[in-house]
Amino acid sequence: MPIFTLIWLLAGSVLCLMELFLPSAFVAFMMGISAFVVAVLSQLGLGSVWLQVAVWLLLSTMLVFLSRRFLQPRRRKSKIEDAVIAETLTEIPVGQTGRVLYEGNSWRARCDDDKLSVPPHQSVYVVRREGTTLIVMPENILHS
Repeated sequence: MPIFTLIWLLAGSVLCLMELFLPSAFVAFMMGISAFVVAVLSQLGLGSVWLQVAVWLLLSTMLVFLSRRFLQPRRRKSKIEDAVIAETLTEIPVGQTGRVLYEGNSWRARCDDDKLSVPPHQSVYVVRREGTTLIVMPENILHS
């Protein structure tokens, strides 16, 4: 067995174990997998050390990017997609904020149309969220 094959196997083992004890979002693990692949290629006759290093760098980069793309959970754009109806607790004056009852909690809210005021105890649709402020539209405006 060539010496470089042993070096690549050792490097792959160290990188995979390093991921086990010092998690790095699969970066070290993917680099270790790449080292194992290069060890196999080295055993099959990939002779030049510089070519082996280049293959390892290229393969490591590809695997890291692919693992990021396929292993990370997809984020929802908004966390308020399920329940969209709220009720105003206080008046929402023109261009200012008021309070709404949304999912059992009182939230600060602002009307999406800066020219509208919303009276208290009216149903509103939650359009989006900006920080801790809900952006709402009156239900009767959207149904007109």
